[in-house]
Amino acid sequence: MGDMKTPLAAVSEKSRIIGALGEKQLLLPSLLNGALAANDRIKYYLSLLQSARRHAEHPEEPAVSLRAERNASGVAESAFDEVAASGSKQSDKDYRIAHSGEICEAVLRDAGEMLAPLAAAARDGAAEFAARLERLREQIGRPRDNLMSAEQIALLAAGGRDSLHRLVMDAHKALNRLQQEISTETLNGARVYDIAAGDRPLIQAFMRGVNRTAPLKFDHPGLGTTATRAGSKLIIQNDIGTTDAHVLVVHVEGATVTATYTDVHLQRLLFFQGLFEGRNVGWEDMRSKKDEAVEGGVYHLCLGTFAAPDQSELEEFLAFLGSRLVFLIDWNRARKRLRNFVPKRDCIALLHWAAEHDHGHMAFLKAGGEQIIYDALEFVVSGPYRFGTQLHEMLGVDKARSYLKFVLKTAAEGLLHGRPESLIRDEARAELFNYFRSAEQNLLDIAARHAALITEIAGAVRDGLAQLHVPQRATRAARNAARAKQWEKQADDLLNETRAAVRRDKEAEFFGKLLGAADDIADELEDAAFHLTLLQWDKAQAELEKPLCDLSELVVQGAQEYLKALETVRFIHRGAAREDTQDFLESIHRIVAIEHQTDDLHRTAEAALATSSVDFRQLHLIARTADNLEQAADALLHTGLTLRDHVLDKVIAA
Repeated sequence: MGDMKTPLAAVSEKSRIIGALGEKQLLLPSLLNGALAANDRIKYYLSLLQSARRHAEHPEEPAVSLRAERNASGVAESAFDEVAASGSKQSDKDYRIAHSGEICEAVLRDAGEMLAPLAAAARDGAAEFAARLERLREQIGRPRDNLMSAEQIALLAAGGRDSLHRLVMDAHKALNRLQQEISTETLNGARVYDIAAGDRPLIQAFMRGVNRTAPLKFDHPGLGTTATRAGSKLIIQNDIGTTDAHVLVVHVEGATVTATYTDVHLQRLLFFQGLFEGRNVGWEDMRSKKDEAVEGGVYHLCLGTFAAPDQSELEEFLAFLGSRLVFLIDWNRARKRLRNFVPKRDCIALLHWAAEHDHGHMAFLKAGGEQIIYDALEFVVSGPYRFGTQLHEMLGVDKARSYLKFVLKTAAEGLLHGRPESLIRDEARAELFNYFRSAEQNLLDIAARHAALITEIAGAVRDGLAQLHVPQRATRAARNAARAKQWEKQADDLLNETRAAVRRDKEAEFFGKLLGAADDIADELEDAAFHLTLLQWDKAQAELEKPLCDLSELVVQGAQEYLKALETVRFIHRGAAREDTQDFLESIHRIVAIEHQTDDLHRTAEAALATSSVDFRQLHLIARTADNLEQAADALLHTGLTLRDHVLDKVIAA
């Protein structure tokens, strides 16, 4: 075990000499490079031990090799690729793991290398770090015959305060602070040191991307970047946000970029990968790692590789990579806020759209988040918003998603151009009003199409009665009835479409009620058209012809007035032109008058039927046709008054 102390002891000796000369900068960059490389190797070794233990606990599951992680960390021993598969339980507390002695020794040696720059710089806490490492060295010991106890593995890889893993995390934070302090220059916002001349355009490309979208984080901390060189690799690290396990480390070696991304939120990790669709990035299998020191006790890691065909595409990819990082800050908070308005999958699609169009979500959060939309809803519905009713239930998913895109875009552009948040909220209100107005107009369109079909059916009945004496009367009556049946089916389809809208949005309930009443008109008229196909008309029935024809003409006029009233409603609102309101009320008045006239004509027809000598079967059909027309007029009256009450109470008085 004594040999493992050598690197730290040697570094301490060097640090005293260099410190006396006042030239710590000569040693610190190389020590920091070594420390960062050691950190990468330790993470790989600990993952290897955890994977081997998991395989020992669950031998039925396929083992992983972690070959990609080994290559990325710079560990050369390919024999370690078999370590995870070698794990087996020897007892309740002991595991046999190949090369475990070598791995344990390497971890402790690399931990000493991580502490070396802190000791050389005489940082506060360096002595405490060294003491913690010595205690762990004694507690862990060295595995013999490839046997490791559960306690040894826990001391190495668990996330508790007294584990080596926790020591490494604490030391890494201290190294990052030291790294920032000793950087020899700032290159486009990145702190850099000990880099080669060829690294400069690559760092500048990465920072060009970071700086292009960084304004979208506004005053939120994050996106600090450090760059250095370790052997043949340029290393770029970005802290993204403020979460410990939320880090991006980029290695550039030749024309190959290897990005290692860690995150406590699996969905955000998958979102990050999705930002590179179509860019030929190869992703290794995602890994989940336990760590009690991070949120939720688990974090996730993915490793992506991009091989550039030339220098230009290498720089373009690094710029794109840097430009995507701002869209990860507070991503989960934005996703939760948007989830109040659309389904989960649509939230992620919205965030992807916002990133793709360089709008992001931070402006939305900064301007008020979900409260922007709640305020807009209260404004549009003229009262307190009913919490629990999602926006997509009111507008439909496509329109809700379109509106939220508008809010994300407007917030980003507004705040970037210095517009006040109050103006952004007003724009959100106005846009949502247009969406609701548009939704109401769509329902009015459906109601108008429904009314137009009623008018067509009424016309078919009127035409059928006018053709009672023409040759081929039966053929024409059958054709009219077939057309009426087809129109009535289309009217039913429109009613069902309206009912579906009501299920999405309770504010549309009136239109469901209106078309439900209007559909009774279509049903009665379609029945009348059918009865005309059964009539055998002759001169003996002449005294019954005029009341029926007059009834049908009145129903046609009533249907036309109902359609006219619906078209006029489009232009009626509080403060609308008086002429529009007058036209609407006159149409309703004529519907009322027509219903009274049909009552009188219906009684005239009944009186004629009572004295007629026509065959009783024909009398029954004539009576049923007259009843259909009179009931259609009644339904027109009910529908027209329903529309009038809505317009007076909910539109003009609103």
